[in-house]
Amino acid sequence: MGQSKLLASIVAGAAVGAALSMLDRATREKTIASTKKMKEAISYYAANREELQVLVEEKVLAAKVLCESVSDNVNTIAEKVDEFKDLPSTIQGMIEDTKTAFTLPHKE
Repeated sequence: MGQSKLLASIVAGAAVGAALSMLDRATREKTIASTKKMKEAISYYAANREELQVLVEEKVLAAKVLCESVSDNVNTIAEKVDEFKDLPSTIQGMIEDTKTAFTLPHKE
């Protein structure tokens, strides 16, 4: 069987799309500015690897804290759902008690 041409077609389509988008002056200028900014950042962090390491560690820590927070929130929601599952039987009991209280003959 012949080799699939899907990947080659996707890459070719992306290249054509990128080339066509560069015909727009604003897109071209923004792309050039973004590329220069990225080049400066890469050069800076290449010269200051310790700062890059600190930055990455901060981002990893922030992601870890976020994951823990989400996990805590999910656990809290699961507990609340369990509480709500018991609620109908509690309400039914209260209704039965109220009904009994109003239907019993009262001694005066």
